[in-house]
Amino acid sequence: MLIIRKKRDGMMNMDIFLSLLKAFIAGGAICLIGQVLMDTTKLTPGRILVAFVVLGVALTAVGVYEPFAEWAGAGATVPLTGFGYAMAKGTEQAISDGGVRGILTGAFTSASGGVTAAILCGLIASFITR
Repeated sequence: MLIIRKKRDGMMNMDIFLSLLKAFIAGGAICLIGQVLMDTTKLTPGRILVAFVVLGVALTAVGVYEPFAEWAGAGATVPLTGFGYAMAKGTEQAISDGGVRGILTGAFTSASGGVTAAILCGLIASFITR
């Protein structure tokens, strides 16, 4: 367990435990919202997926998602809203670096690693389950 260690490492282990707890709570809350939307509305999973990505972009644009992501860590950056956050931050950075052209290139540059990982994992899963 992370909490039980020698006394000198106690604070570091408590920090790790708290960051894991915050990530679990934040990520769980985002997933809970998605599950409630699937169970109580007639929205398809694809529409909920798109809504979460757009919500991540919108919350980043108004300055709400970045403090939440700093607090929650992976609990906010791993779910789909975090993908929208990454795209928005990449576009913002590309615009500040390269001007108007960054509108077209920023989202792809910042999200390319996640998209590549998703495609490769999907390909591997398709080979295994075939």
